[in-house]
Amino acid sequence: MTQELNDNLKSGTAEYPLLSSVKSPADLKKLDVSQLPYLCDEIRRYLISSLSVNPGHFGSSMGAVDIIVAMHYVFDTPRDRIVFDVGHQAYAHKLLTGRFEAFANQRKKHGISGFPFPFESEYDTFVCGHAGNSISAALGMAIADLNTPGQEDRKTVALIGDASISGGLAFEGLNNASQNPNNLLIILNDNDMSIDDNVGALHRYLSDMSTSAGYNRLRFNVYNLFKKWGLIADKGKGLMLRFNNALKSLVAQQQNIFEGLNIRYFGPFNGNDVIKVVKVLQDIKDMKGPRILHLHTRKGKGFAAAENNPANWHAPGKFDPETAKRHAESRSENQPPLWQEVFGETLVELAVDNQAIVGITAGMSSGTSMNKMSRFPGRMFDVGISEGHAVTFAGGLAAAGKRPFVAIYSSFLQRAFDNIIHDVAIQNLPVTFCIDRAGIVGEDGVTHHGVFDISYLRIIPGMKIAAPMDSRTLRNIMAASLEWDGPLAIRYPRGKSDTADWKTPFEPVEIGKSRTLSETPGARIAILSVGPVGSDAAKAVSVLKEKGIVADHIDMVWVKPLDEEALRNVMNRYEAVVTVEDGTVRGGFGSAVDEWLDAHGAACKVINLGIPDNWVYQGTVPELRAECGYDTDGIVRAVEKLQAGLTENPA
Repeated sequence: MTQELNDNLKSGTAEYPLLSSVKSPADLKKLDVSQLPYLCDEIRRYLISSLSVNPGHFGSSMGAVDIIVAMHYVFDTPRDRIVFDVGHQAYAHKLLTGRFEAFANQRKKHGISGFPFPFESEYDTFVCGHAGNSISAALGMAIADLNTPGQEDRKTVALIGDASISGGLAFEGLNNASQNPNNLLIILNDNDMSIDDNVGALHRYLSDMSTSAGYNRLRFNVYNLFKKWGLIADKGKGLMLRFNNALKSLVAQQQNIFEGLNIRYFGPFNGNDVIKVVKVLQDIKDMKGPRILHLHTRKGKGFAAAENNPANWHAPGKFDPETAKRHAESRSENQPPLWQEVFGETLVELAVDNQAIVGITAGMSSGTSMNKMSRFPGRMFDVGISEGHAVTFAGGLAAAGKRPFVAIYSSFLQRAFDNIIHDVAIQNLPVTFCIDRAGIVGEDGVTHHGVFDISYLRIIPGMKIAAPMDSRTLRNIMAASLEWDGPLAIRYPRGKSDTADWKTPFEPVEIGKSRTLSETPGARIAILSVGPVGSDAAKAVSVLKEKGIVADHIDMVWVKPLDEEALRNVMNRYEAVVTVEDGTVRGGFGSAVDEWLDAHGAACKVINLGIPDNWVYQGTVPELRAECGYDTDGIVRAVEKLQAGLTENPA
């Protein structure tokens, strides 16, 4: 134990005497195992205090504290690698790896990321913002070590949650792990259920025995003896593993999904018993071959409100640690709804009159407001973290006569790119993609920004892409889409919409039709915006007017098809154009405008505003839009620059 830790413990003055003294896993290992539960308690108290004022992913991180403490206590990190899945549960990992002081600024601009990030720390082994990649990435590391002289003894651990392991990529990784030599340990953090007290004494004994070093030495020696006698060959090893797993399932009167794989299975154990987890990890860490350790944890562990309602405490925002009152709960009746609420309520309204409408989401039922469709039994499907399946499933429904609305966050829809092309677009199926969190999302940072959807959807033949500036237009496009053929993408951002008075009678919508919001005789510059960022463009027009600069504003509404009539008017009337979008400028809306103007011989100068061709990290949405230069001030600067050029070279 370090002198600093001794001093802290003796003085009793430190609010977190154990946690504040652990500067790295090396300090953690100096603790006696009996002190680890107290460390876990301190970590949870710190998370409650910190996240109540600087919000983040609360429930998952609270539940995983004991597992993370145990992993760093047993394994020699960073030489041994821990690969997180998603990273929502990784806050304790950050606190134990030299970021205790920096944690107060996590998810803030210029602060540390809310997820493990390799550029931030040597203890962060892989980017983990999207679910299901941990097993594949960790397997690559484990196999690389086995094939690198001097590295064969390195350990690799993949920590994956029960929701993430349901995804297709995770199963692909499991299948590959069962087929290739490796020593990967997969820890399944199962926080969807609690330990069953009725498992039985025999099963508990079997679980304990199967992880013990003595048992496994005996098992290995028996295997080698049978091999020496010619009773079994290496190719029969998988059969023995499957038989062993099936035998444990029989005795436990429980089946597990891994029993048919050539992967050893241990558990389930109580993942919130840190001392038990340490013992199990010490017993199995040096075993050869792929292994799965199944641990049950309680989401929100240590905070009653989160334990009792884990879904609402996934990322609760600011809250009162004493009363558990969430600040976000108090909303004025006259406050605009969130964009996803406009989507969800409109979909329900349409579904009442149209029995063909079905709703699909991928593990984000409440986040997208698709849960509002649950009032229609058999017409709302949450397929879990399986975006590719969600899209192909929607294609099947559409092929059978239904009208699927697929609500997925922009960043996650990237994972279904091929499914969109092959299973929907080629067949021109009427699937409506409702792309939530499109554009800059804020504190979740680089892995979650909805940057690329316009670019990758725009290249697909037959795809229609709309980005409504206001909630009424979103509502009208959704209603009108029921009369259209082929796939449609509607994108909208995170956060509040534009008005509380949004639920107005449906109005007709014309595909590819823009609307002119301001037009002044003599204007030489036009601002073309798409999506809610058009409100910044409208403000910029007012600011410019006060400065004596006139600019017209057109809300294009559609990225594909573009309003060619409007673009011809722009080409013939204006000398300069500013395009504004909440997406990447590479291949996005601005690029589409540039391509059209170039193809038609337009001479006007163009500045494209949006997300530049570099990674944008965490911060608030206003901070990041300002950084990227497409907020109101950025639009004003772009117009002023063009105006200066026109003044120097008058027509």
